[in-house]
Amino acid sequence: MSPVIEQAVQARLVASVPRMETVPATLHYDQGDPFAVRMAFPPPATLEGTDVTWEFSRELLARGMTEACGVGDVRVRPFGYGRTVVEFHAPEGTAMVHLRTSELRRFLDRTQGLVPVGREHLYLDLDHDLKVLLRDAC
Repeated sequence: MSPVIEQAVQARLVASVPRMETVPATLHYDQGDPFAVRMAFPPPATLEGTDVTWEFSRELLARGMTEACGVGDVRVRPFGYGRTVVEFHAPEGTAMVHLRTSELRRFLDRTQGLVPVGREHLYLDLDHDLKVLLRDAC
């Protein structure tokens, strides 16, 4: 089994004007960083016209499908039947995307197959991380 999971999803971008635009996004999970999920947007979907990737906790995404959670740059909450809203807060403004909850659930189920919740610590390479932190200290 590959230590990385990527899944394409269609996100409906909520803009300040009363229209919604569908944009492609990619959910990414890496066994080597077992607590984190990344959501990447291609250049046409961003204000900067460059690839943008947001990183946040897998737990935040999972909890946000059933209850509003998050107080920082990324917030997640259920929205209506079968949708989940992910809000990205940055100095330039806020972006909100609607995602199918079923797609998120499928993605999270796949991550569970790779690294079960509560077992993430078993997949951390703390010796390597410590070496990286200390290599410039000597």
